Amino acid sequence: MQFANRISAGRALARKLHDYANRSDVIVLALPRGGVPVAYEVARALNAPLDVFLVRKLGVPGLEELAMGAIATGGVRVLNEPLIADLGIRHQWIDLIAAREQGELERREQVYRGESPPLNVSGRTVILVDDGLATGSTMRAAVTALKNLLPAKIIVAAPVAAREACEPFETDGDATCVCVISPEPFYGVGRWYRDFPQTTDLEVCYLLKHARQPSHKRVA
Repeated sequence: MQFANRISAGRALARKLHDYANRSDVIVLALPRGGVPVAYEVARALNAPLDVFLVRKLGVPGLEELAMGAIATGGVRVLNEPLIADLGIRHQWIDLIAAREQGELERREQVYRGESPPLNVSGRTVILVDDGLATGSTMRAAVTALKNLLPAKIIVAAPVAAREACEPFETDGDATCVCVISPEPFYGVGRWYRDFPQTTDLEVCYLLKHARQPSHKRVA
């Protein structure tokens, strides 16, 4: 099974989350950038507000697509210590990469939200959306940071996810994991989309702006 694009993937994911439609306690948070088009479709289908939650992957030097950890808003850092040990990655390198990604995280916060405050998630059910979970390190950083804001419940949601990426959330009891497909072997997130271009800052800003307009809402 392949999704045509992030839009169709978001609609398929929304169908898996239909129990949360039209509830006043539900908020959808997207992991930029690729998670935003998916989350937009989820929020639209569920009649829920949409916002972003900023997280940055820490890529292995020379193999940047391979995540050795991630950082999130609030100074949260999650590291894959077994991978770091196996590859012999020095912590000085990790600090340098984390500092660079922190700068990009802060830039995106300003571009996407400007002076607008983030949505209040305290006591709410939060659906945290990305376009796919490979190692899950980026999502783990997001969940760790989000827990500090005291939501009532966290749901990790993605159209496609590796099984080993979902299992820790369920095992630790930090979040419920919802996905449409969990293929084996996994290969990578992009393998399960026919059209998988980079999402741009312009697209993120457009979708967030459109989500705030009344026409975004619909009654299920």
